[in-house]
Amino acid sequence: MNKLKNFITNHSILVLIISLILLIPASIGYYYTKINYNILVYLPKDIDTIKGQDILTNDFGIGAFSFVMIDNMSNHDIINLENKIKDIKSVNSVMSLADITDSTIPIEMLPDNILKELYKEKDKGTVILVTFKTSTSDELTMNAITSLRKVVGESSRVSGMTAMVLDTKDLSEQEIIAYVVIAVILCLIVLTIATNSYLIPFLLLGNIGIAIIYNMGTNIIFGDISYITKAISAVLQLGVTTDFSIFLYHKYEQAKSSNKDKRHAMSIAIEETFKSVIGSSLTTVAGFLALCFMNLTLGKDIGLVMAKGVICGLISVLTIFPSLLLVFDKYITKTKHKVLLPQFKLVQKFSIKYHKLILILFILLLIPVIIGNNNVKVYYKLDKSLPKTLPSSIANKDLKEKYNIVSPEMILIDKNIKNDSLDNLLIELKNIKGIDLVLSPSSLLNGGLPKELLPDNITKLMENNKYKLIILNSTYEIASPELNTQIDKVSSLVYKYDKHAIIAGEGPLMKDLTNISDEDFRNVNYISIAIIFIIMLIVLKSLSLPVILVIAIEFAIFINMSIAFYSNDTLPFIASIVIGTIQLGATIDYAILMSTKYIEERKTNKKEVAIKNTLENTVPSIIISALCFFAATIGVYIYSKIDMIGAICKLLSRGSIISMLVVIILLPSLLLTFDKLILRTTKELKEEYYEK
Repeated sequence: MNKLKNFITNHSILVLIISLILLIPASIGYYYTKINYNILVYLPKDIDTIKGQDILTNDFGIGAFSFVMIDNMSNHDIINLENKIKDIKSVNSVMSLADITDSTIPIEMLPDNILKELYKEKDKGTVILVTFKTSTSDELTMNAITSLRKVVGESSRVSGMTAMVLDTKDLSEQEIIAYVVIAVILCLIVLTIATNSYLIPFLLLGNIGIAIIYNMGTNIIFGDISYITKAISAVLQLGVTTDFSIFLYHKYEQAKSSNKDKRHAMSIAIEETFKSVIGSSLTTVAGFLALCFMNLTLGKDIGLVMAKGVICGLISVLTIFPSLLLVFDKYITKTKHKVLLPQFKLVQKFSIKYHKLILILFILLLIPVIIGNNNVKVYYKLDKSLPKTLPSSIANKDLKEKYNIVSPEMILIDKNIKNDSLDNLLIELKNIKGIDLVLSPSSLLNGGLPKELLPDNITKLMENNKYKLIILNSTYEIASPELNTQIDKVSSLVYKYDKHAIIAGEGPLMKDLTNISDEDFRNVNYISIAIIFIIMLIVLKSLSLPVILVIAIEFAIFINMSIAFYSNDTLPFIASIVIGTIQLGATIDYAILMSTKYIEERKTNKKEVAIKNTLENTVPSIIISALCFFAATIGVYIYSKIDMIGAICKLLSRGSIISMLVVIILLPSLLLTFDKLILRTTKELKEEYYEK
């Protein structure tokens, strides 16, 4: 540490030059890091639906599919349009009723259920099924959707998962710069009010900006990251690491008051900052790493990137920020002003004077906040998080309203299945409530069509050397309880005829996502609490304080989630999973800061004086930290049109304020109430303090 301190303080300009040079490879890494816009790819690779999807892609050539809705077009024109679609790179096959009825077969010969579903005589409307060789979120598939939209024109609608992923990508890329700009502006306002120099907020945010670029650039080691991670990581890193920089600046100012040599003062500030923030940064890192234990590997994606971001932030605070302060010291002094942030004396007095009443209110609120936390409504339908005005949202809505196609699924069954067995299976599938279309070569032939008259593109799509393809349409919404129950019935029925059959599609994938997410919600919260508890046990050297601090922050998390419940707010599933872990890891620092100061004060003062001094020394810092976290996230919530991102930032911004209030109002009450227990279970507090 001494060598590092000496190098930074004696070679400040060199440190800044090196840090700027390192921005070049970091920027290159940022540019070449791929972004994944499909959450379903983070499902475990060993579940049956993902295996089925892989087989569809590799063996059947159906990596993804889309329905194109066509109005007022003759069969001849539809065939011409299909030929243009087939020329698009990555398109595997194209199929519509026009392929059949253009080949000497009158449309009246088609089965009634197929005509009812896929043909609208009033406006000569029909749908074209387009399958793609590559997977839903593959770049080739998304490029194919872009080309497909151009080919079919604005009057036609292109639905499907890839269309939704593409719209998510376009919208996310439009918004992401705005997220950072809004967060920076709001943080500048907070820091200008909270610090004593007009220049400090710019230096502080410049330092964090460099750390963010380092973090985003090094994401290239993961190959790709999710769009959610990309969208929230910068503002989260800004929110959770700002207080490290503020702490170092305050330590530097204090050291300068007793040391004329600013380099020596900075050396002291670096060492004291490292000792003070290492514990809190470890808890924050641990909170993010707990997300890696999710079965849905999106948690790992967010967790690793954010843990790395905190480490990058801490390193930059101990190296780049001191160099900035030393180089611009003269200008910092010239731009000093009175701190505009109040000291919140009334809040401090209230917390002490009414600590018994606060404890009673805490106990009374436990039951309603637990009920609220445990009953928050969540949704899993991915397109629900997107604006209704997007092309894919409009197309999916039209597909549902006009053709009643809501949740198409694909069944791959052994090609050698006996015809009688297949016919019986199709009949039983049709009788399942909520299924209004069962499409297979057999269903066409049963309508009276000779097999020889079926076009090659249809027979190739519906059969290969391994499987026969059955396409189902369910009228139930994706990720709904009704659809999940229906999928169970379909699975049981299909496996009765072929135990190796594959059931694929968005519906089965979302069913697995629902089950896995429910399990992740429980596991990740327990794991994050356990990891952070162990770290606090080591840092605080106390058996009781970790329990008290975790209870306080978990109470804040429960309040945050229960507000969503009592306001009848339905959250995207990923927000409900990650919010508890992130809020715990990011705001437990407030509680650690207060309890550490309380231990220090309790060595020389009675508990009433100790808590008074503790609040005077920590409340302003806690409020500044919480306001920075709030500023970094609230703007994203207000601006974002993607609810998957906006909801996370809404919960985080609200959670930062709730955690702040709980720490400065409830935690003092808990410290005073359990003072004797704390004294007896904390290593640094000896018996002579008991009577004070």
